[in-house]
Amino acid sequence: MLWSDPENEPPQEMREMQAMMHRAGVLLALAMVVAMIAVGLR
Repeated sequence: MLWSDPENEPPQEMREMQAMMHRAGVLLALAMVVAMIAVGLR
């Protein structure tokens, strides 16, 4: 995101939040693909 110093590591909770957001994004993408397939099969 926006870090003034590139060598500065983000805090632990920020990394956990980013990992959670990434997982949620992957789940959302999978859910959308499944929904598209379900709609297409009708």
